[in-house]
Amino acid sequence: MISWIVFLVFTLVAIAVAISTRKKMFIETEESIRINHRKFNLYWIVRPAIIFTLGILAAMIQPWTLERIDAGYVGVKVNLTGSSRGADDITYQTGWVTYNTWFYTVHEFPTFQQHIEYDDQQVILKGGFATTIKPTFNYALKAEAVVDMFRELRLDIRQIEQGWLKTAIISSVNDVANKWEVDAIFNNREQFENAIIAECNKRVEKWFIVSQLRTNIVPPPALAQAIEDKTKAVQQAQAKMQEALVAEADGKKRIAIAKADSAQAVISASGRAESMLIEARAEAEATRLKQLQLTNLYIEYMRIQKWDGKYPSTVLGGGTPLINIK
Repeated sequence: MISWIVFLVFTLVAIAVAISTRKKMFIETEESIRINHRKFNLYWIVRPAIIFTLGILAAMIQPWTLERIDAGYVGVKVNLTGSSRGADDITYQTGWVTYNTWFYTVHEFPTFQQHIEYDDQQVILKGGFATTIKPTFNYALKAEAVVDMFRELRLDIRQIEQGWLKTAIISSVNDVANKWEVDAIFNNREQFENAIIAECNKRVEKWFIVSQLRTNIVPPPALAQAIEDKTKAVQQAQAKMQEALVAEADGKKRIAIAKADSAQAVISASGRAESMLIEARAEAEATRLKQLQLTNLYIEYMRIQKWDGKYPSTVLGGGTPLINIK
């Protein structure tokens, strides 16, 4: 932008000079006045042309530039001839920055979430099996760590993505994958990828925060059927265990029912015995009461009740004899 400003300034100066000397644009002589024909003065255009040309050259070679650091970025102003391995001035704000490109340069680093997708990579799983991953993830650069990172790496963010950061991510995936069996990875992919994220953040936490990593791992063709068979075997074993638990619960239920029936039978027998005892006691009591009531008067009453109205021919006893006289 500054180059355009320089060019515009020189152009305006050239135009101003040309206007101020416009009287010298034509050569006037007695003959030209007589015939009313003036000649163009070539020397008049020389000064404006020189100024215009100098403006073009100045715009091309001038070292100053004007650059805007957008929101969400950290600008690192590097002194090409200074100390501190080049990191001499740092801007942690948005706005316009003016600097001399002969002595300084400015690198911008984003501090908001960035998405990265790497090409297919080969990793070795536990047991020596090789498989393919295509890692994708998000990362965020720590704003306060930008200067330290630049002093260490001296690269812009895109070079870091394809260099240092890529090495850290791929090596983390390899180291974690080497501890997992192939079928365990595909049966517990979430835990596997969370373990990789944790390992990645251990390695890059000085400057970055890694999140939402996906390995997009593909099982080796030779092992795909084996994984499927093992998964089915595990599912069948779990089903058998469930059946055994159901059978055990059913057996316990039957035992409980039998115990309850037995207890009920004992209670019923006890109740019947108690009832019979009560009935026997009642009958005995009734008999006793009847015996107490068997007085002479009662016996005489019972005899009269059973008499058919006929007297015997002779009744002998301790008293007066009775004789039936017809």
